[in-house]
Amino acid sequence: MAEIVTMPRLSDTMEEGVVATWIKKIGDKVSEGDILAEIETDKTTMEFESFHEGTLLHIGVAEGEGAPVDSLLCIIGEEGEDISALLQKGTAEKAVETPAIVETPVAVEKEAVDMLEEIDIVTMPRLSDTMEEGTVASWIKKVGDTVEEGDILAEIETDKATMEFESFYTGTLLHIGIQEGESAKVDSVLAIIGPAGTDVAPILKQVAQGESAEAALKTETPKTEAVSHAVEEEKPVVQASGGRILASPLAKKIAKDKGIDLSTVKGSGEHGRIIKRDIESYKPAATSQTSAVPVQSFVPAGESGESVKNSPMRKTIAKRLAESKFTAPHYYLTVEMDMEHAMASRKKINDLPDIKVSFNDMIVKACAMALRKHPQVNSTWNNDTTEIHKDIHVGVAVAVDDGLVVPVLKHTDHMSLTQIGSTVRDLAGKARGKKIQPAEMEGSTFTVSNLGMFGIVEFTSIINQPNSAILSVGAIIEKPVVKNGQIVVGNTMKVTLACDHRTVDGATGAQFLQTLKAFVENPVNMLA
Repeated sequence: MAEIVTMPRLSDTMEEGVVATWIKKIGDKVSEGDILAEIETDKTTMEFESFHEGTLLHIGVAEGEGAPVDSLLCIIGEEGEDISALLQKGTAEKAVETPAIVETPVAVEKEAVDMLEEIDIVTMPRLSDTMEEGTVASWIKKVGDTVEEGDILAEIETDKATMEFESFYTGTLLHIGIQEGESAKVDSVLAIIGPAGTDVAPILKQVAQGESAEAALKTETPKTEAVSHAVEEEKPVVQASGGRILASPLAKKIAKDKGIDLSTVKGSGEHGRIIKRDIESYKPAATSQTSAVPVQSFVPAGESGESVKNSPMRKTIAKRLAESKFTAPHYYLTVEMDMEHAMASRKKINDLPDIKVSFNDMIVKACAMALRKHPQVNSTWNNDTTEIHKDIHVGVAVAVDDGLVVPVLKHTDHMSLTQIGSTVRDLAGKARGKKIQPAEMEGSTFTVSNLGMFGIVEFTSIINQPNSAILSVGAIIEKPVVKNGQIVVGNTMKVTLACDHRTVDGATGAQFLQTLKAFVENPVNMLA
């Protein structure tokens, strides 16, 4: 017998939860104790286990969406079991939005009613807690394509990252409501999925007149037409040159890692789409040096250049950094560190099997331990009060294609060097592969930005509010240094701490850097 699984209360103050990730998909077998999903509460993200056995028949809350405690989360039962009564019960209790039940006049043909009930309107999802609108970076599916549940429909740019958006429905992509490069508010019509040949024009007309997607489905009856017409009218034309490049997300990631220009790769997938095997078997053609190096021409004053549309991420970065720079009184403190012991310690650690620790990992660990000794730096300005955070969550700035994201290492002071290293690599990989979740970028109390790998010796950063400080890490350089009255060759590194003077006084910032320097220059102290 089918069982309704409701949104659990995972904390004493939790009123609603957000599904971060579904571990099980519709049709999957579920055993008691299996992880169903990862649920974001008001405090943390937790794995949610099943207390039932059977098949996952229905998902009531899509990934990235929230629902009140005790509302319908999913239904588990026997494969093929009729759950319509349970769905109607969930709708009556306003537990979850389910596909609209159509009230249709008796005169309407049964085939049209059945087709209408199978139509699903996909809206612009809310992929982060601060997202108000999204931009379609690229459509993976095109009008006329068959869509399976779990297929990637499109890549959506939010105010924080570019993320892949999966379909929760099966059918044919009948309509694309937001074209590539265009932006729209959350809950705007993104696409329509349903039976091939369905006429969606009446539904779109109702939506255009201000009705909700659900109301449009209730008031309009579809009419069937030849599917070829819909495809001809809506199918985007991909030009051999100058058009967008069709490639799977995995192929894009592998190509980026290998430094392969996708425009030089011939795709073997559907419609010439570039897939994994095309990248793995790619052999670059010989090119002359002159063709490989782009020539930048001088544009005289008064002549037009190229205008590039700012992405939601770029606009958010600009807004937040400007707010931080002009609201928080920044000041900067720089120290130079002797890296001899750190270099020797890292070499010994990395000589161990299956262990890899970077200098950045050592810096992050040292920051967490220094914050424990200087909690005033681990704070937030709240106008009337200053919040001294008990937990230490270090954010690590990661460069992505269109800007910067800051994955957060929760409870960094309790993590070992190897745990920090593996977590940073995992989160950075997710960020660059557009797989990172909003919860993984929230809650930082301090931030580290490292440009040393680019050969930058010294720089300053803008504070990542609501943090009170950010550490800028430069490159390790070999230079003459004085030791015991003698000039010898040494290896040093400069770090600069940007502080919010409202919360961190100069002496406090200087003491923090002294402690940080002691940890970095003598890494054995971090193991005590």
